[in-house]
Amino acid sequence: MVSTAEERHELDSVDRRIIHELVVDGRMSMRALAEKVHISRAHAYVRVERLQKAGVITGYTARVAHDRAGVGASACVALAIRQDSWRGIANRLRTLPFVEHYFLLGGEHDVLVLVRATNNATLRDVVLEQLQSLAGVLSTKTWLIFEDASGPGPTWTSPSD
Repeated sequence: MVSTAEERHELDSVDRRIIHELVVDGRMSMRALAEKVHISRAHAYVRVERLQKAGVITGYTARVAHDRAGVGASACVALAIRQDSWRGIANRLRTLPFVEHYFLLGGEHDVLVLVRATNNATLRDVVLEQLQSLAGVLSTKTWLIFEDASGPGPTWTSPSD
Protein backbone atom coordinates (compact mmCIF):
# COMPACT_ATOMS: atom_id res chain seq x y z
CA MET A 1 0.00 0.00 0.00
CA VAL A 2 1.34 3.45 -0.90
CA SER A 3 1.46 5.98 1.91
CA THR A 4 0.47 9.58 1.54
CA ALA A 5 2.78 12.32 2.73
CA GLU A 6 0.61 12.82 5.83
CA GLU A 7 1.04 9.15 6.79
CA ARG A 8 4.82 9.10 6.42
CA HIS A 9 6.90 9.06 9.57
CA GLU A 10 10.05 11.17 9.58
CA LEU A 11 13.02 9.00 10.52
CA ASP A 12 16.01 10.42 12.33
CA SER A 13 19.42 8.76 12.48
CA VAL A 14 18.50 6.76 15.62
CA ASP A 15 15.33 5.43 13.97
CA ARG A 16 17.32 4.44 10.87
CA ARG A 17 19.96 2.65 12.96
CA ILE A 18 17.23 0.80 14.88
CA ILE A 19 15.58 -0.28 11.63
CA HIS A 20 18.94 -1.37 10.21
CA GLU A 21 19.72 -3.54 13.23
CA LEU A 22 16.24 -5.11 13.30
CA VAL A 23 16.41 -5.89 9.57
CA VAL A 24 19.70 -7.68 10.20
CA ASP A 25 18.32 -9.55 13.24
CA GLY A 26 14.65 -9.11 14.10
CA ARG A 27 15.03 -11.45 17.09
CA MET A 28 17.64 -9.40 18.93
CA SER A 29 16.81 -8.43 22.47
CA MET A 30 16.02 -4.85 23.38
CA ARG A 31 19.23 -4.82 25.40
CA ALA A 32 21.33 -5.90 22.41
CA LEU A 33 19.54 -3.38 20.18
CA ALA A 34 20.22 -0.57 22.65
CA GLU A 35 23.91 -1.52 22.82
CA LYS A 36 24.25 -1.62 19.02
CA VAL A 37 22.52 1.75 18.58
CA HIS A 38 24.24 3.31 21.63
CA ILE A 39 21.09 4.33 23.49
CA SER A 40 19.50 3.19 26.73
CA ARG A 41 17.29 0.11 26.78
CA ALA A 42 14.29 2.23 27.82
CA HIS A 43 14.94 4.63 24.93
CA ALA A 44 15.23 1.71 22.50
CA TYR A 45 11.94 0.28 23.74
CA VAL A 46 10.18 3.65 23.32
CA ARG A 47 11.64 4.15 19.84
CA VAL A 48 10.67 0.66 18.63
CA GLU A 49 7.18 1.04 20.05
CA ARG A 50 6.80 4.41 18.31
CA LEU A 51 7.99 2.94 14.99
CA GLN A 52 5.46 0.11 15.37
CA LYS A 53 2.58 2.46 16.22
CA ALA A 54 3.47 4.67 13.24
CA GLY A 55 3.30 1.62 10.96
CA VAL A 56 6.96 1.88 9.98
CA ILE A 57 7.75 -1.50 11.55
CA THR A 58 4.88 -3.78 10.55
CA GLY A 59 6.10 -7.08 11.95
CA TYR A 60 8.93 -9.56 12.35
CA THR A 61 9.41 -12.69 10.32
CA ALA A 62 11.67 -15.65 9.65
CA ARG A 63 13.63 -15.99 6.42
CA VAL A 64 12.84 -19.38 4.92
CA ALA A 65 14.90 -21.41 2.43
CA HIS A 66 11.89 -22.43 0.36
CA ASP A 67 13.56 -25.33 -1.44
CA ARG A 68 14.81 -26.82 1.85
CA ALA A 69 11.30 -26.45 3.30
CA GLY A 70 9.75 -28.42 0.43
CA VAL A 71 8.39 -25.41 -1.43
CA GLY A 72 10.48 -25.85 -4.55
CA ALA A 73 8.29 -24.55 -7.38
CA SER A 74 8.10 -20.78 -7.80
CA ALA A 75 6.92 -18.45 -10.53
CA CYS A 76 6.22 -14.82 -11.26
CA VAL A 77 2.84 -14.46 -12.94
CA ALA A 78 1.95 -11.22 -14.70
CA LEU A 79 -1.74 -10.44 -14.99
CA ALA A 80 -3.42 -8.17 -17.50
CA ILE A 81 -6.69 -7.06 -15.93
CA ARG A 82 -9.75 -4.94 -16.61
CA GLN A 83 -8.94 -1.60 -15.05
CA ASP A 84 -12.12 -1.52 -12.98
CA SER A 85 -11.25 -4.84 -11.31
CA TRP A 86 -7.96 -4.08 -9.57
CA ARG A 87 -9.42 -3.65 -6.07
CA GLY A 88 -11.29 -6.95 -6.20
CA ILE A 89 -8.28 -8.77 -7.61
CA ALA A 90 -5.97 -7.27 -4.97
CA ASN A 91 -8.38 -8.30 -2.20
CA ARG A 92 -8.61 -11.84 -3.58
CA LEU A 93 -4.83 -12.21 -4.00
CA ARG A 94 -4.40 -11.43 -0.29
CA THR A 95 -6.34 -14.62 0.52
CA LEU A 96 -5.21 -17.09 -2.16
CA PRO A 97 -3.04 -19.97 -0.96
CA PHE A 98 0.43 -20.07 -2.53
CA VAL A 99 0.45 -16.32 -3.33
CA GLU A 100 3.43 -14.99 -1.43
CA HIS A 101 3.42 -11.44 -2.73
CA TYR A 102 1.84 -9.29 -5.39
CA PHE A 103 2.57 -5.91 -6.93
CA LEU A 104 0.18 -3.52 -8.68
CA LEU A 105 2.14 -2.15 -11.62
CA GLY A 106 2.16 0.65 -14.13
CA GLY A 107 3.41 -0.58 -17.48
CA GLU A 108 2.89 -3.50 -19.84
CA HIS A 109 1.34 -5.68 -17.12
CA ASP A 110 -1.05 -4.62 -14.37
CA VAL A 111 -0.25 -7.08 -11.57
CA LEU A 112 2.80 -9.24 -10.83
CA VAL A 113 2.22 -12.20 -8.51
CA LEU A 114 4.91 -14.26 -6.77
CA VAL A 115 3.61 -17.81 -6.40
CA ARG A 116 5.38 -20.51 -4.35
CA ALA A 117 4.16 -24.09 -4.37
CA THR A 118 5.38 -27.51 -3.32
CA ASN A 119 5.63 -28.85 -6.87
CA ASN A 120 4.98 -28.00 -10.52
CA ALA A 121 1.53 -29.62 -10.56
CA THR A 122 0.36 -27.39 -7.72
CA LEU A 123 1.97 -24.38 -9.37
CA ARG A 124 0.14 -25.18 -12.61
CA ASP A 125 -3.18 -25.44 -10.76
CA VAL A 126 -2.64 -22.10 -9.03
CA VAL A 127 -1.96 -20.37 -12.35
CA LEU A 128 -4.53 -22.13 -14.53
CA GLU A 129 -7.36 -22.64 -12.06
CA GLN A 130 -7.01 -19.85 -9.52
CA LEU A 131 -5.30 -16.85 -11.10
CA GLN A 132 -6.70 -17.16 -14.62
CA SER A 133 -10.22 -17.61 -13.27
CA LEU A 134 -10.23 -14.42 -11.17
CA ALA A 135 -12.95 -12.03 -12.27
CA GLY A 136 -11.35 -9.26 -14.32
CA VAL A 137 -8.22 -11.17 -15.39
CA LEU A 138 -7.82 -10.86 -19.17
CA SER A 139 -4.57 -12.81 -19.60
CA THR A 140 -1.54 -14.12 -17.73
CA LYS A 141 2.14 -14.56 -18.51
CA THR A 142 4.23 -16.88 -16.34
CA TRP A 143 7.96 -16.99 -15.68
CA LEU A 144 9.35 -19.99 -13.78
CA ILE A 145 11.92 -19.11 -11.13
CA PHE A 146 14.98 -21.35 -11.19
CA GLU A 147 16.84 -19.57 -8.40
CA ASP A 148 16.19 -16.57 -6.20
CA ALA A 149 18.14 -14.58 -3.66
CA SER A 150 17.70 -11.39 -1.70
CA GLY A 151 19.92 -8.37 -1.99
CA PRO A 152 20.85 -6.12 0.90
CA GLY A 153 17.75 -3.95 0.50
CA PRO A 154 17.60 -0.26 1.39
CA THR A 155 20.41 1.40 3.25
CA TRP A 156 18.87 2.44 6.56
CA THR A 157 21.86 4.33 7.81
CA SER A 158 23.51 7.27 6.13
CA PRO A 159 27.31 7.36 5.70
CA SER A 160 27.55 9.88 8.56
CA ASP A 161 25.69 7.62 11.06
